[in-house]
Parts: sequence; C-alpha cells; structure tokens
Amino acid sequence: MTSRYSWTRHAYSAALILLSPLIWRRVWREQLPGRSRAERLGMLPPPADTRPRLWLHCASLGEVIAARPLIRELRIRHPGHRLVVSTMTATGAERVAALVEDVPETETVAPLSHVFVALDFPLCAQRFIDQLAPELAIFFETELWPNLLHACSKRHIPIAVVNGRMSLSAYRGYRRLRWLMANALGRIDWLAAKSEVDAERFESLGMKPSHVQVVGSMKFDMSVDDGTYRVSEDLHTSIGHRPVWVAGSTHHGEDELVLKAHARVRERFEDALLVIVPRHPQRFDEVAELCQQAGFTTVRRSRGRTPSAKAQVYLGDTMGELLALYGTADLAFVGGSLVPVGGHNLLEPAVMGVPVVTGPELANFEDVAEALRDAGALVEVADGDELSERVIALLEDAEQCKRLREAGLLVIETHRGALEATLTGLCHLREEGPGQPSSALSTPP
Repeated sequence: MTSRYSWTRHAYSAALILLSPLIWRRVWREQLPGRSRAERLGMLPPPADTRPRLWLHCASLGEVIAARPLIRELRIRHPGHRLVVSTMTATGAERVAALVEDVPETETVAPLSHVFVALDFPLCAQRFIDQLAPELAIFFETELWPNLLHACSKRHIPIAVVNGRMSLSAYRGYRRLRWLMANALGRIDWLAAKSEVDAERFESLGMKPSHVQVVGSMKFDMSVDDGTYRVSEDLHTSIGHRPVWVAGSTHHGEDELVLKAHARVRERFEDALLVIVPRHPQRFDEVAELCQQAGFTTVRRSRGRTPSAKAQVYLGDTMGELLALYGTADLAFVGGSLVPVGGHNLLEPAVMGVPVVTGPELANFEDVAEALRDAGALVEVADGDELSERVIALLEDAEQCKRLREAGLLVIETHRGALEATLTGLCHLREEGPGQPSSALSTPP
C-alpha cells in the first residue's frame, strides 16, 4: 500500500515546498518563548542524556491535557527511558512543562522533555527523526503527518496512533486525499481507536484492519490531583454561598452569547457569578474588555484576586486551572459548542462532580457526548437563549443537579480501561517492533 501510493507523498511534499513562503511566515509569527524556531526545521537542542527515548506527539494544549494519564504512566513504567513530548503550539509546551512533577514522589520515573515538532517538509522531518531517534513513535488522536511517518518507517521505528479518533468532518476532508492517507496509514503498526466508528473510518482510508484495535477513549481515564482539589476548595470558600456557573474553553463569537445568558441569569439570581475561561490565552484581554462592555463588574484571576460579593464575572485568565475552576461551580457550560469548533472535553467538569451543559457542536467529542447522553448526564442547548433558560432551571433544581453529578461520575467510572489497554498494546509493539502486530494487539482486552 505504501509503495503503491508513494507518489502521493512526493506530490504532497512538492505542494508544501510551493507553499513554504506562506508556511514560514506563519511560523515566524509564532510565539515560542525562550526557544529557537530552528526546532520547527528539525534542528533539536543537544540531548540532555544518553537514555533511550520514547516519543509522543500531541498537537496542542487540549491533546496534552487528554494525554496526561498516558504521559504519567509511560514515565512510571519506563524509568530507564526519557519521554519526549512534542507539540505544535507554545500553550501545549507550557502544559508539558507543568507535568514534569506530575508523578508520585516515591517513584523513580523517566525524565520528561518537550520539543516543538518539525514542519512536515521531507528534510525537516528526516532531520527531526534522525536527531530524536526514538525507540517508539506515538501519535495522539489524529496527528498524521506523511513525511514524519515516512521518516519513522525508514528508520524502522515502531509507529502507534493512540486515542485514535476521526470526526465526520475530518473524515470527509481526508477522503479527498485518500491516496495520500492510504500511503500514510500504511506505515502505522498499531492504531488504538476510540470507537468502532473511528476504526471504520480509519480503515476506509487505508488502515489495515489487522492493525486496528478498539480500546475506547483515554479521556475516561482522567484523574484529578490533590492540588487541583485544594485550589478548587479554597476558591469555593472565598466565593461563598452564591449561585456560580462556569463557561469553560469559550471561543470568539461564543463569549458574547455566554455574557448575554449571564445577564438573563442575574435577572433571576441577582448574586449569580459567572466564571468564564477563554480557550486561548491570546484572547484573555479581549474577553476582559467584552465583560466590561457588557457592564459586568469583572475580576481577573491573573491579578491574584478572588471575586468579592460585588463581582459579577470572574475571568479565568490563567493556564492549567480549568479543572479547579470547574470544581467551584453549581454547573458548567463547555465551550466550543455554540460555534462551529466541534466542542471540548465534556468530562472535565464531570470528573469534578459538576453537571455538564453543552451546545450542539460536538463533532470532536461524539463518543463522550453519546456516553453522557445515554446515562442522562448531559444537558444540551441549541443556542444562547436556551443556555440561559437551562442554567436558570438547573440553579433552581438542586435535585436535578445532584442526579446529573452522580450520573456523570458513574459514566467516567464505568468507561475506564482504555489507558491500560493502550499501555499493553504499546508494550507489545516495543517488544515486537514494526510489522505485523501480534494476536495480543488485534484482540480486544
């Protein structure tokens, strides 16, 4: 399959080269604090030690957060290695840095490093893989870069895709490039799919069925550390007894809808507090201005202040605290779902024991939404007007909130297991190397 369609990778590479002025202009605008843009050309800093390396690639912040349980377990189970996590974005890099201490103090664990992934030009990809030289390459979710995959395959590095998902919109886009996708997918030794639907979509694009295993979503294996609970409890105490709802991971065009909904909520509950957490840090100032324009007394968390009784909006303009902020609330709306983004992780408020509200745009979390929906643990709204109505209704109904909390926690508990299945599969892949997977990989646990 890979040789039959090898011409597609060359055509893809030629197209990248033609577009290189535009691509490099975008890279030049990237904010990479304290790091060289040469990393984006595959020029990595000197290795910190001579340990063998395991490599995990995550696209950005959201994927790093979802991969946290996997990162933690890989470090614990392979203490003689170094785990290198690559990302495309600076926010992803910051989150990786925050995970360095995310291990038991009594454990001897693999060191954790971060690099920015190389652009997928042939020479950049080859240089990146040559310098990194991992024993195992792990791609998280849908990060399928043809030249990086080719470079790994050329060096006979086993390749895995974990938590593999393929949204309907992504599938439709990839179908237009199905020959290129067949070439890329043909190099993958093992794919741990989130669902049967995801597996079928990968297979229809060229992935060998014998190399695919449905293990479920690792998002259900998420856990909360004691520090997060402490931050949440301290903030909850500071806020006091008043109605609180969180709008997390909001996007441009969605913040305005949330603020309008909050104005309606305050008509019913005049002391209600909205905690709003924009998805992207570059929008913090913009959202602060929107809050002021809407006439709300706003407190910014980055200023080290907690909301007083007079505060009407609390802006979560810090990184890595979304879970703790969710934990302060009576209910939570998960953003990216009232605008065509595809939603964000619905399990983050659920794991904190908070009722989950979402809009209709859930393409990126279809499996999670289905599990919560089937358990009666998800409140879905069509637009900003319905959002305000449902928030008011939930704040008035403590029993319904309790049922939603308990149902959400039960969903997480009953769907755990993908992490262990993934770790087992990766262990077999490391032992056997690239090629045909063993029966242990192709048989669901």
